[in-house]
Amino acid sequence: MTKTDGRVLALDLGTSSARALVLSDDDASPIPGALARHKIAPTYGSDGSATLDLHEYVEGLLGCLDELQQNGHLENIGAIVLSSQWHSIVALDNHGGALTPVITWADTRSIDLDPSIDERAFHARTGTWLHRLYWTRRIPWLLSTASPASFAGLPDLVLERLTGERVTSVSIASGTGTLDLATGSYDDEALDIAGVRADRLPSIVPTGWTGALSAEYSRRWPGLVGVPVHPPTGDGAASNVGTGGYDAGTAAVTVGTSAAVRVVHPIDDAPELPWELWRYRVDDKRAVTGMAFSAAGNLHAWLTGVLRLESDELAGAEVGASRAIAIPFMAGTRPPATVPSGSGVFFGLSFDDTAADLLAASLQGASLEVDRGLRMLDSLFGSQLDVVLGGGGIDASEWWRRCLTATFARPTTVCAEAEVGARGAAAVALGLSPLPGGEHLTPVEAEVERVSAMRPRYEALRELAVQASELPA
Repeated sequence: MTKTDGRVLALDLGTSSARALVLSDDDASPIPGALARHKIAPTYGSDGSATLDLHEYVEGLLGCLDELQQNGHLENIGAIVLSSQWHSIVALDNHGGALTPVITWADTRSIDLDPSIDERAFHARTGTWLHRLYWTRRIPWLLSTASPASFAGLPDLVLERLTGERVTSVSIASGTGTLDLATGSYDDEALDIAGVRADRLPSIVPTGWTGALSAEYSRRWPGLVGVPVHPPTGDGAASNVGTGGYDAGTAAVTVGTSAAVRVVHPIDDAPELPWELWRYRVDDKRAVTGMAFSAAGNLHAWLTGVLRLESDELAGAEVGASRAIAIPFMAGTRPPATVPSGSGVFFGLSFDDTAADLLAASLQGASLEVDRGLRMLDSLFGSQLDVVLGGGGIDASEWWRRCLTATFARPTTVCAEAEVGARGAAAVALGLSPLPGGEHLTPVEAEVERVSAMRPRYEALRELAVQASELPA
């Protein structure tokens, strides 16, 4: 990596926590002890709402910086970077005040759109679908329920709070579904669909833009006076780069609460986007293409809690040996698929199956789902991609690392750094090239053969689960 002119302060705006941490100036690895975390508790409602309290979120994040300062960690900072959840939206009044909480990616409220829209062309241009995840359906819904003057995402409002400027990055804007990927500007048709002009959304600034802390925060954190604040990077793009997956020959598989498989590549001459995959921007010159999955670390946490399993319960289990098949649709599917939450299925259970068998089957099913996306990316980029694994779920389960490696039927590299989002945001902002490091796993032939033999049955049962999800309740 290229050495910076000081340590890096990274702000990580997640759904379950807001964090501030300090990274080293040589390889962007976290400084031991220089991390402060504010836990976040999203509010879920029976109407499909999934929201965050904006004031509580931002104040918690600012408190993290206070904690770092109290412990002497806000000295010799050369840059401030942000990694943030994609897709959030807040409706604002004429004075920029919030009319709504932060509406997260998990919120299912929106309105249907005109079916005459050419969604294939729209998807090819914006990398997204006309799905409730995106602003093209959320803004019309918000306009129908209130009278907002403008709209912004969580990272835009955090940046405005720190610097006084309400701007967004091309990376964050791409996650709204309103960006023309090729031009890096708001898409005219997307704005028409949403029913807004571009001036009601945050201005898009180039990757090289920087702001400065306002006078209020310069007094509060004197060690950060004059330190450039860089525009935020979407967490998926940041995680890819942070694992070392930043070229078109490498797929990064990240497992956190959810999972994703993605490839970073130049935006110029990008391959034609298949309908099943999304594409967002990393920065001014790069895009990230991939597929996301709603069941991952949340699935592992749920089952280990419900079944009262120990963390090492699968240590001696053989990959691919479970007779049971689990279709991990507990949280539904991401677009363009439309399987709703509550559609998870176990097939082939018997009285001699154990709690560990159920967990192994579930993690195997999640691995096969990720493999579906990996194979699409192999085909799109014309070769079998190298694979690097990263994220908290990867770090927590040695068995799952083995399972993914056997399912992919190729060697994998496990990223040694757990803080891939913060590391990636620093790399994007400062032009760094992190290496994954970590262990190299070679697939065990017997495990590959067992998973390969299981795959046709899994695919057939998966199709049955999809059909069942479409039946009336």
